[in-house]
Amino acid sequence: MNQPGKSMHPTRTTSPVKLQGSLSTPSAVEIRSLAPGDDATAFRTLNEEWITRYFTLEAKDRETLNDPANSILLKGGHIFMAYAGAEAVGCVALIPMRDGVYELSKMAVSPHLRGGGIGRRLLQHAIAQARSIGARSLFLGSNTRLKDAIHLYESVGFRHVKPETLPPMPYSRADVFMEMPLEPGSQ
Repeated sequence: MNQPGKSMHPTRTTSPVKLQGSLSTPSAVEIRSLAPGDDATAFRTLNEEWITRYFTLEAKDRETLNDPANSILLKGGHIFMAYAGAEAVGCVALIPMRDGVYELSKMAVSPHLRGGGIGRRLLQHAIAQARSIGARSLFLGSNTRLKDAIHLYESVGFRHVKPETLPPMPYSRADVFMEMPLEPGSQ
């Protein structure tokens, strides 16, 4: 969990990302933390879009997306939202599991902006924030159908592991399991 002297509220960052699709001019993407009480509609909508495009919403998806404050934030987790102007264009969550181990979950980017670097920025931001709060490692579950996402995770240092080495994964769609140690000297 949080260590003394470590901020519980990760910082805002602005990073230029060339946007594609309907936002065709270069613009800045700002990544902000979602706080309890903030409107989480975009978090739910962005995730429901990709999940229902490829899979079926599962019970754990509904639980998390219908009440992210109680299922993530108030348990010591974090949700990061990417904004292009006023439009929420991406998100990712860090969900605490045990002793400094966090699940990287619910990562999504607006369909019309995929491939423009927003997912990489969100992922890098989440990793940096996990390090800043003293996380020891991150893990995730994905699916072989999501080849671009798997490649992105691999490119930033996630490594494939056997599912039994990780906390239980509540999603039947998960058939790819990855982990990233964050402790000094682990990479």
